Amino acid sequence: MSLTDALAAEHAAIYGYGVVGAFLDAQRKGLAMEAEAAHRGRRDALALRLAALGASAPAAEARYGLPEPVTDPASALRLAIVLEERTAAAWRAALLAAEGDDRRLAVDALTDCAVRATRFRRTAGVAPAIVPFPGRS
Repeated sequence: MSLTDALAAEHAAIYGYGVVGAFLDAQRKGLAMEAEAAHRGRRDALALRLAALGASAPAAEARYGLPEPVTDPASALRLAIVLEERTAAAWRAALLAAEGDDRRLAVDALTDCAVRATRFRRTAGVAPAIVPFPGRS
């Protein structure tokens, strides 16, 4: 079920933002904290939705692999971008399989990921800041 994959991606994003925040200054750390809170909210809502559907929700893993070592603000911002891109990809897959209210849930989540990824790209000075099809590799 694609919604369970989206939940797994939300768990991974929450974990990743704990790493991101450790390497950012106060202003940028605020962006990471907002992103983590958004992913926590999405995770909680999705877990409730899966329970209502009678589906089992995957538990968070104890740790997640990171695409590269995070050692400074630049690598932390790159990780934030990757977290949003990966989560967007999971929500895009969920969107393709969703109907009704689940479709709205997936659209909203994909949009939120795209906005946060753009914000982190701009903060990191990555161009282009906006990608044409969020969640698509």
